[in-house]
Amino acid sequence: MLGLIISVIVIGLIAGFIARAVVPGKQDMSLLMTIVLGIVGSFVGGFLGFLLFGQDAADGFFQPAGIIGSIIGAIIALLVYVMVAGRSTTSRRRS
Repeated sequence: MLGLIISVIVIGLIAGFIARAVVPGKQDMSLLMTIVLGIVGSFVGGFLGFLLFGQDAADGFFQPAGIIGSIIGAIIALLVYVMVAGRSTTSRRRS
């Protein structure tokens, strides 16, 4: 069980770091948020893999992906985060 948790954290860190390097712009994220980004990316990648390749339904819709799926999912999750965070930080004119 401990080995699984450590591997999820390490893969999350790698996937989150690569996603932050690929997506242009500055993302103000801590190391913990980078790990969370990679873990979320792993589940997004697993979900996309399920939709695209129709893996066994007994595994469930939300299944962790491999490192490539985790990176792709983390890039998608980071792009969504940047779009949502960009909307909330725009300045609004006061009348």
